[in-house]
Parts: sequence; C-alpha cells; structure tokens
Amino acid sequence: MIIQKEIILPVFKRGYHLITDLILSEISEMKGNGILNIFIKHTSAGITINENADYTVREDFESVFNHLIPENQTYYKHTFEGVDDLPAHIKTSIIGNSVNIPVTDSYLNLGTWQGIYLCEFRNRGGHRKLVLTFYS
Repeated sequence: MIIQKEIILPVFKRGYHLITDLILSEISEMKGNGILNIFIKHTSAGITINENADYTVREDFESVFNHLIPENQTYYKHTFEGVDDLPAHIKTSIIGNSVNIPVTDSYLNLGTWQGIYLCEFRNRGGHRKLVLTFYS
C-alpha cells in the first residue's frame, strides 16, 4: 500500500525548525510497518534529521552553514533574487531534499534524540511544500 499527500507548511523564518509533530499530524493514515519518505519541493530549503532536544544545535547549524557558505561573495553570479539566494541553493544541495524514515507499528522509528528539521535558508522563504509518501 502507498499513501501519498502533499502538504503546505506554515511560513518559517530563516533557520532550522523541528517539524516532527507537524508531519505526524498530517500522515495519521500510516498503519503498520513501512517507510515514510519526506520530500521538499524547493531548491532553497532542505529537510534533515538531527538533534531534537537542545535548541542550541539549531543555532549552531545556522552559524556553521553561514560560516561555510557566506553571503555577498563577489564570485557569485546567481544573485538576482537576493544575497541569500545562491547560498540557499548550495546549503540545500548539502543538506538534501528528502529523508526516509522507518515506520514500525505505525510510529516513526526515530532515535531518542532525533527529530525532523525544515531547514529554511532564505530570509523570506514563504510557504514550503512537502510530499509525504508512506510505503507499507
């Protein structure tokens, strides 16, 4: 059985946001065992799994990525949409645009400290679309 739905997230500010509970509320049809694929339909935001307990991890993600991929570089050519545009594309390529999570007995089989993150790399990213696909 395959269940698939597209959802539109609320607008999130730039940063790293835990969306695990939001995902769970949108895919209550998951029953039994299988795999949940979460795919983000954007080139300037990513999706990943990481630490879900300590907020400073999210702050450190922002700091590290901004250090590794700074804005306002003279060698960037893709700048039409703003100084955050090309860096957002690069960050998305590094983080990725999908994750697969095992589902066991109708629950996401995440580790104790794991959560699903929306990684918003734009200053004004807007509503983001996710495709949730459950394979059982």
